This record gives sequence, structure tokens and C-alpha cells, in this order.
Amino acid sequence: MKMKSSLTSPNVGFQGRWSLRGLSRLFWPSSHKTKTEPTPEMDSALCKLLIPTDLEGDNPTLHRSAEDIQSKNFSQNLSHRDKVQSHQSSFPQAVVNGINVLCGVGLLTTPYAIKEGGWLGLLLLFSLGIISCYTGILLKQCLESTPEIQTYPDIGQAAFGIIGRLSVAIVLYVELYACCVEYITLMSDNMSSLFPNAHMNLVGLYLNPHQLFSIMTTIVVLPTVWPRNLSFLSYLSAGGVIASLLVAVCLLWVGVVDRVGFHQSGTALDLANVPVAIGLYGFCYSGHAVFPNIYSSMKKPSQFPAVLIVSFTICWVLYSGVGVAGYLMFGESIQSQFSLNLPQQLLASKTAVWTTVVNPLTKYALTINPVALSLEELLPSSQAKSYYISILIRTLLVLSTLVVALTFPFFGFVMALMGSLLTMLIALILPSACYLSIMRGRLSWFQVSVCILIILLGAMFAVIGSYSAIKRIAENM
Repeated sequence: MKMKSSLTSPNVGFQGRWSLRGLSRLFWPSSHKTKTEPTPEMDSALCKLLIPTDLEGDNPTLHRSAEDIQSKNFSQNLSHRDKVQSHQSSFPQAVVNGINVLCGVGLLTTPYAIKEGGWLGLLLLFSLGIISCYTGILLKQCLESTPEIQTYPDIGQAAFGIIGRLSVAIVLYVELYACCVEYITLMSDNMSSLFPNAHMNLVGLYLNPHQLFSIMTTIVVLPTVWPRNLSFLSYLSAGGVIASLLVAVCLLWVGVVDRVGFHQSGTALDLANVPVAIGLYGFCYSGHAVFPNIYSSMKKPSQFPAVLIVSFTICWVLYSGVGVAGYLMFGESIQSQFSLNLPQQLLASKTAVWTTVVNPLTKYALTINPVALSLEELLPSSQAKSYYISILIRTLLVLSTLVVALTFPFFGFVMALMGSLLTMLIALILPSACYLSIMRGRLSWFQVSVCILIILLGAMFAVIGSYSAIKRIAENM
């Protein structure tokens, strides 16, 4: 099961094709050289985020990186692409990668989203899926506008210069960091459901189950973030699709085989809480940061729109099915993660909960690593090479996620905030804005109108959804 990242962990190579090289290319220009060479896996991950933006020649569509400007032989870049193309995925493999990106932790919250927004709120899940699929195709058009664009930040730079690149990268970094916070909350909530009586008195300080397991999960994940070469985790993290399907099967097993049953309940539409549902549904489709990598990994990139359509359709079916089944099973008592409602004495329930706990353990280090690398790049070169400085930065970063998780232990509302603010930017607003900028002068009035409408819709959802989520968090503090 994957936390989005967007966040999600960008390493989605189900076939083991992408290690941290693919992850790092989300944020740094792939052509930039590294300062250190710890492993081949990490050579591009240590590249600078910010680069000069001087234009070369009369190309108005792309603010080139410093190395591209200085290069006298552009065929070197083409040669690099040829090497990349030697390890490309087929259509089914690309679909699996797409599902792995899209179908993750959001699966746990869809029953709760139905509770918040009502049954008609499922139309939002469907509509946001269509819009997000369309904006994914817009990213493809941006990638094809010039061969130098390879990642999402590249698209931002091509559209709006260094400010665009910086803005896209910051949003992606914030999403990754927020995902790590949610990982800790997710694991501690489910461990608390397994061991509700666990507690500890530490030097007069009482730790309830949630606080205790938050600290314990942080201690467990901390050693996994210290190595710079995380390829040992990338293969485990590729099982996100299997984990998501297993949890969904366990839910249905509990409802049908273990006879918890399905009971009609709920309202048609709850306007007061629809904004929270918007954020939760929006979070389900925040895979756009990784779409350029899936596109570039395909043997036939022309099939990318079909890959998106199939992936979004399958994920929509899973999200809708789990949402309907979970809400019919538990009704208004449904919690922000349906795994917390499963009867703990049942084998299927224990399987679902432990899968929910173990899977994020393999994702945390991969998700926080780009954030740590970006901070290390800000250090002087002599200090950036120090492994002890790296460990210190990563330790402080992990501890900061623990502090945030303990301060805001509201999984559903924090996810709604991420879906409303970050996902609307990554999946709706930025793709449409970049497409309008890069393709300006070549679009029909209808295409321009659609993009403007998506931007306005995304902005409206972001404002009302973020306000509602922040309000609910403040009410529960």
C-alpha cells in the first residue's frame, strides 16, 4: 500500500526497473553531475535543485539547465536517453506501475469519505478521477514539447522558469514530508488497535498507546533512513499493489465470509462536510509527480494515455468498491481508516491491520530520502560528503515528523488537508497552468477554456477543502 506522493514514494517500479535514480529525477535535472559517488544508484540523486536559467538560442519553451547550456554536443543527452530506453516497460507493466502510484493509503479512507460527504459524494470521486486523468495527459503533452523535459520540475521550469521549478519542487517536497507524518500516524493508530492497553510511564511522563507506538515506529524506521543507498528497500516497496489488494480482499472477507454483513445507512448528501470529502477523494489521485517517469519508461510512449485511462479506471473501481463495502459494513461508526473498525479477533482483520502497519515501514525511508538529500545539498561540499552530518540531518528530519505526528494525530483530517491543498496543486492546477504556458499560441479556445476551468475548480476545491480540514483539526486539538 502506498502513501501518495506523491509522496508519494515515487519509486514505483514494480518490475524493479527504477531505483533511487528514478526517485531523484523527480526533483533534480537528470543531466547534472553529482558531487559524490557513493553508489551508481545515487549518482543523480545528489544533484542541485536550483540551477541557472539562461536561455540558449531562440528556444522560448524551455529554460535550460546550466549543463545543457554549456554542452556543445546535444547528442550526449540523446545517448543518455537511448540507454534509458534499453530498460523500458510494456503496456501491462506500465499499468501496474500506474496502479501502484494511484492506489494506496487513500483506499483506507474512502468509506470515511462517504460518511463525510454522503452517497452522492461518490460523484466527486468519479469526477476528480476524470479530471486527474486528463491533466495526466496534459503532462504528457508538456513532456513531448521538447526532448529536454523529463520530470515534473522540468515542466515547471519550462513553463515559468526557475520560479516554476522551485515552486513545483517545494510542493512535492512538502507532500513527501507530510506523507511521512501520515505514515507514523497510520502505523501508530493500527498498532494501538491491536494493543489497546499498551502504555508506559517514563520518568513520570505517561504515554498512551498512540504516543507509545508513534515513538516505537519512529525508532524502528530511523535506522532505515541512514543509508544513502536505499535500493534494498525499493524492491519491497514495489509490493504496494499487492498490499492494497490484500487489504481490500480482507475487508470483503470480513463482510461476506465472517458475516459482519452489510447494512444500508447514511445520507444522500452532507453539504456541511463535503469539503472534507473533497480532500479525501482528491488525495486518491495524487500520482502526477511520478507520471513523467512512467511515461519515459514505456517502450511505446504513445500508449501512455491508454495506460492512464486503464490505471485510473481500475483504481476508481477499487476505491468505490472499498468505500461502499466499508460504509455499508460499519455505517456512521466508520473511522478514518476502516482497518480500525475490523473485529480484531478475526484472522482476516489481523492480516489487514498488519499489512497496513508493515507496508509503510518499507516506504518511509524512500519517501523521506529526497527531502534529506535536498537539505544535504544546501551544505558546503566538505560537510555534504560527511556521512555523520548526513545521519544527523536524517535523524533530525525523522524526529521532526514524529513531533508533527504527535501534535496533529488526526489521520483523516490531515489527509483531507493534503488532498485539498497539495493534490489540487499537483494534480489539477499546476498541470493545467504549465500546459497553457508551454503550449501557448498552439491551443484552441476550447482547450484553453477547459484548462482555465480546471484551474478555477482546483483553486476553489483547495480553498474550501483546506479551510474545512484546518477547522476540523483545530476543533479536535
